[in-house]
Amino acid sequence: MTYAVGLGAGRPRPAALIALSGFIPTVEGLELDLASAPPIAIGHGTYDQVIPVDFGRDARRRLEEAGVEPLYREYPYPHAVDPRFLVELQPWMAKITASYAGPE
Repeated sequence: MTYAVGLGAGRPRPAALIALSGFIPTVEGLELDLASAPPIAIGHGTYDQVIPVDFGRDARRRLEEAGVEPLYREYPYPHAVDPRFLVELQPWMAKITASYAGPE
């Protein structure tokens, strides 16, 4: 959902995206605009049995190919979030929200 809503072509851009154990959808009729992506943080467990870590790695690769440099972290967890990543996200989000003036 994060990528579909936040990167959908013609949709308003959020200040940032946080994708936890997700994937960039490839659905017929869904057009994504990766080139104008906001800052993105990706976290994925290497032992994720629901959405394998290769989906997170593919998202990072696709974003990097589009010129986006996401904050990317893998952690030795299943389909869960490493609390240490949540701690790392706090200053990342604070920096983004401090400089965000909102839509014009």
